[in-house]
Amino acid sequence: MELRQIEAFLAVAEELHFGRAAERLRMAQSPLSQTIRKLERSLGAELFERNTRAVALTTAGLNFLPHARRIVEEVDLARRSVAAGSGTVYGRLAIGFSGALNHATLPPLMRALRRRYPQVDLSLHGGLLTHESLQRLASGSLDLAFIGLPVRAPSLATRQIAVEKLGATVPVDHPLAGRDAIALAELADEQFITMPAAQGSTLREVTFAACAAAGFRPDVAQEVADPFTALSLVAGGVGVSLMPESIAGIMPGGTVFLPLAGKPPTLSSGLAWNPDAVSPALQRALELAEEILPTPR
Repeated sequence: MELRQIEAFLAVAEELHFGRAAERLRMAQSPLSQTIRKLERSLGAELFERNTRAVALTTAGLNFLPHARRIVEEVDLARRSVAAGSGTVYGRLAIGFSGALNHATLPPLMRALRRRYPQVDLSLHGGLLTHESLQRLASGSLDLAFIGLPVRAPSLATRQIAVEKLGATVPVDHPLAGRDAIALAELADEQFITMPAAQGSTLREVTFAACAAAGFRPDVAQEVADPFTALSLVAGGVGVSLMPESIAGIMPGGTVFLPLAGKPPTLSSGLAWNPDAVSPALQRALELAEEILPTPR
């Protein structure tokens, strides 16, 4: 097995197209196909299912993929270690986040990391809800993730970084839009925009629990994985949604954020990582996060 074969495999696995992978590697398609065939022979298994219209990873290919990425990353780290000065923190960090829900916590940590540790490459993966982030942390494809709390993941470590009150988001022409605050029960007859149940959204779980406490079960009109898309659908009159109060500052046009009267439900969020896979770069990131995003009192 040669490094160039592994790099060729990764290019095809990520592009799922031999032509695009060949362009990316700046080589002809025929030599690329031969390189993949040689790798498959050395491993004793086919890594791709090929037909005239599509390329897909086989089970063997899927199993090999995280190891191939790790090999290439380790070779890169080895090269950089030779060039690094004494005490230099270097490496790579793959960080997962959901999107709009992290707009108040992700940017300050990223700015601080880039400023203090410029030799650490940051790879950001957006659109990830809590359950998927936890899976990726367990598999090693993420190093750190912004998640909703609490979570049931005994093999992972977490730390709380924010607790926010939830409010209602409604279209600007909604009958309740002019109010200073509303009771959650006033939305009992509305249709809701929520995160997908299958992706394990903490915001969805908190929304359903709050509605149950208010005496109703929300009628879900649409499920979307991206919170800002949910707000766009609210603006379009598709339904209403519950969102943390920090969202009020980035609401799209045509939407209104309404505080909930009484004791509103809260959304707790935090950072998660695998304590058995803490690299020097991740250790520094966790220490910096303690400084930039301390645990709320």
